[in-house]
Amino acid sequence: METLTGTIERVTYYNAENGYSVLRVTPEGRYPNATARDGTITVVGSMPELAPGESAEFSGAWINDPRYGMQFRAEMVRPVVPATSEGIINYLSSGIVKGIGPVTAKRIVDHFGDQTLTILDRQPERIEEVPGLKTSLAKALAIAWAENRSVRETMIFLQGYGISSRMSVRIHGVYGTETIRAVKEDPYRLADEVFGIGFIKADAIAQKMGVPNDAPIRIRAGLQFALNRLAQDGHTYAPRKVLLDTAAELLKVDEPTRLAAALDALIAATEVVSQEVRDGSGEVVPAVYLPVYYYAETGAAELLREIAHSPSAMASAWKKTKWPAFLAELAKQNDVTLSDQQQGAVQAALTTKVSVLTGGPGTGKTTTLQMVINGLLSEKRTFRLASPTGRAAKRLSEATGHPASTIHRMLGFMPDGGFDYDEDHPLETDMVIVDEASMIDLVLFYHLLKAIPAYSHLLLVGDVDQLPSVGAGNVLRDVIDSGLAHVTRLDTIFRQSEDSLIVLNAHRVNHGEMPHIHNRSADFFFFKEEDPERAAELVVDIVLNRLPSRFGVDPMREVQVIAPMYRGPVGVNALNDALQTALNGNTRQAEKRLGGRLFRAGDKVMQIRNNYEKDVFNGDIGLISGIDYEDNQLEVVLDGRFIYYDFTEADELTLAYCISTHRSQGGEYPIVVIPLMTQHYMMLQRNLLYTAITRARKTVVLVGTSRAIHIAVNNNKVSERYSGLLPRLRA
Repeated sequence: METLTGTIERVTYYNAENGYSVLRVTPEGRYPNATARDGTITVVGSMPELAPGESAEFSGAWINDPRYGMQFRAEMVRPVVPATSEGIINYLSSGIVKGIGPVTAKRIVDHFGDQTLTILDRQPERIEEVPGLKTSLAKALAIAWAENRSVRETMIFLQGYGISSRMSVRIHGVYGTETIRAVKEDPYRLADEVFGIGFIKADAIAQKMGVPNDAPIRIRAGLQFALNRLAQDGHTYAPRKVLLDTAAELLKVDEPTRLAAALDALIAATEVVSQEVRDGSGEVVPAVYLPVYYYAETGAAELLREIAHSPSAMASAWKKTKWPAFLAELAKQNDVTLSDQQQGAVQAALTTKVSVLTGGPGTGKTTTLQMVINGLLSEKRTFRLASPTGRAAKRLSEATGHPASTIHRMLGFMPDGGFDYDEDHPLETDMVIVDEASMIDLVLFYHLLKAIPAYSHLLLVGDVDQLPSVGAGNVLRDVIDSGLAHVTRLDTIFRQSEDSLIVLNAHRVNHGEMPHIHNRSADFFFFKEEDPERAAELVVDIVLNRLPSRFGVDPMREVQVIAPMYRGPVGVNALNDALQTALNGNTRQAEKRLGGRLFRAGDKVMQIRNNYEKDVFNGDIGLISGIDYEDNQLEVVLDGRFIYYDFTEADELTLAYCISTHRSQGGEYPIVVIPLMTQHYMMLQRNLLYTAITRARKTVVLVGTSRAIHIAVNNNKVSERYSGLLPRLRA
């Protein structure tokens, strides 16, 4: 990093919440390409609050902002104590204490001379000695100086361990004046308590502080990190041996006795939970849980069994119903034809406490669900519709003609992380219907069950052959296999025109058969390309030129590229860069580099975590409509709404010209382009290809090699997830 030292002339902008600042600085030294007419340089970045007249050393890099020209972007800031009487006077009169101007500041400096700052640091009460200085001003200055000093000492302390100014501000916001003590006592607590700092960063800080590799504090934190890492891979628990081996590899510590002792200490302190669980093969294994997953798993199993076995007034009301006649009349009124399977599914949902409706695309899940709803309406029964994501909820509402929401919103998510609806305040409804149920993770399922009264029915609708939830657990499959639910698997294809291959090919892939890639259909195409770089260029050409020319579509709004992996020339990251350049490469547009990503007005972006304050959710896709350099905000249009992101919140967004298959879950796009190369070998799985194909409404385009498609179709080894929900449901 480069270094710039200078005196702050004025503060153009300062955000008290995140420390983001825009300063005009008079530098020490000459910088002709960056200096304004008044001799100042613009410095931007997150930093402690600095005042005019103060000197500082900035470490960072020069950037050429398209709107404001050359600026110095500071990653580290070290305030420098003013060395001259004039500098001290300027600093004290900068507004640090309301009411102290240049005259009062000069009076203080005239009295204490070059010892002024030392007096403020060590004997602030002596400020009252200054002749003519009001006692109230003297006390206010002493208090403000102490608070200011605390922030600066904290920033300097943290930056000494390689923590950026932006992250230092965030850490100080959590711990305040206790920051230095808290971090010295246990640097690993940062991983749990400060957003944006994971174990890796906390461990790097600890290493710089001299914490030994085999220190108990590091091993305990590493074991919890390993459990969290396994949870990110979908596991609700880890077999003890798997956990110890994973932690040893992550920590680079080959001391089994120390690791085992640290794990036992965590168990004794109830920071993790240990319990024997029967695994998928029926063998009893010692399992280790993070508490959140243990209580979610045991609680979900107990609640689902209670719902399944509790009486239902609605089911009792249907006892005398002549079902063949009722279902025939229901179908006639709605001008549909129901297969025997669909009729059975409707009857089961209305008469069975817990039921599941699953099946692939075109098999009539939506029609069946609509008949369940119509059956409820015919008897004036109440119901609630929900999906795990905003996109899926919107599709559910459009498909059924009834209001649907995310599960979080239905349950009344609150800022503290809890829900308004729970076991003490349940939903008042005869049936809860959840679509896209394959996306529900264990913790969300537990909160859902807590809010469902025992008398209500639960209907889960989803495609169990799609990718499992991103979060931990395998909920839909476990419920299907438990025997607690009435399960209907629709297998007859209804929705398919003669020249359409999307639905047929999706089912062929799901059954382990090669899709038809002869390019003789109107909606399924295959472009062969062996070379990864040329394949990436071909994807861009297809999106930018061929699809708009052939179908007259908007490549930004109607085409979605879905890739199996992030890395490599045909991965998500590289394709996003290439597609951004091709579709939105006008550098005259406002742009801003944030967190290593370049965002430009007009960019297609995706929200990558739920933000309930903004009412946006993981997977929501929109366009950047503008960049406000004065208020330091990105303006994003999502579903017709304008959402504003502070620059420091940009880590919630990612470019969405290309997204991963996992991030495409719950979404539906007019045209999907899927690159499949043998370089994607680690991620070439049947359910992944099946999920990607089923995201398309009108057209699928595969780019790559038939060998890669063959590998994916024949790889049905779905990664096993360690989950104790199924044996608990069966217990």
